Parts: sequence; C-alpha cells; structure tokens
Amino acid sequence: MVKRISGRRGFTLTEAMITVAIVSILATVSAQLLLQVNRYFILSQARLDVQREARAAMYVINRSLRQAQSNTILIDRQSSSQPFYSRITFTKIQGSTMSFHQSGTSLIRTEGGRSSTLTKNLRYLAFSFPRSDDLTIVSVATTLEKTIYEGRKKALHMASEKVRVMN
Repeated sequence: MVKRISGRRGFTLTEAMITVAIVSILATVSAQLLLQVNRYFILSQARLDVQREARAAMYVINRSLRQAQSNTILIDRQSSSQPFYSRITFTKIQGSTMSFHQSGTSLIRTEGGRSSTLTKNLRYLAFSFPRSDDLTIVSVATTLEKTIYEGRKKALHMASEKVRVMN
C-alpha cells in the first residue's frame, strides 16, 4: 500500500510545463512591446528634432528676407549638382550681401563672406516668386529629413511659406 505524504513539496511536471509556457509567452510579447515602444520614442524624438530645426531655419530665412531690398533678390542654384531655385542672394538694407543655399544636405547662410550652417538635415530647398507681377513676395519651401532606425528616415516638409520683403 502506498502512503501519501500530506506535507509534500515541489511541483508536478504538468505544473512546471504550464508555468514555463506562460513565462515564455509573456517574454515574447513583452519583447515585442518594448521594441515598439522604443521605435515610437525614436520616431517621436526625430520628429521633434526635425520640426525644431525646420522652424529655426525658416525663422532665420524669413527674418533676413524681410530686410532685403526687393530689387536685389536673385534666385538660382549654387551648382549643377543642386536642385533648381535652391539659392537666394540679396542685399540687405544695411548694405551687406546675404545668401542662403543648399549644399548637399546642409542649409548654408552666407553673410559678408562668412558662412554658417543652419541645418545638416536638409533634403530639399526651393525659393520662388509666387506672383510674377509682385517681386516683393518670396515663397520658401523646405524639406528636412533625419535617419531614425533600420535605415528608415523621417521627413518633414515645411509648406511653402510666403515672405513679404519689406523694402
């Protein structure tokens, strides 16, 4: 006759297998969840960085263009490797010559012979006159993009912003 011990310790094989299955399912789901949360965080951070850079660059361009003399504005391109209408050159009221142009993925501001980079995430830049009868309005369009994860990129197109030249 088999005698049962009432204070037995341990688990049966079935209980151990069920526990291992539940823990492995939870580990798989949580790993995917953590991966998705990390991707969302990286995407959100890239979006904020690109928005911040785009707004700062557009602010500098707009502020400078408002101080331009309208009869000195010239829109062309820096070199044949750059997009059409990707450079604007003008003379400010104070007499200094200023230009903005795209060089690769950089937005360059040149004033009085000194160059500075406004952003290194530029994808596209275009200047144009939206109305041929009014050369005091300049349209500025920019697209910035930033590499996020797995070779993917996050791009932000700043809609064409019209700037009225005050002089």
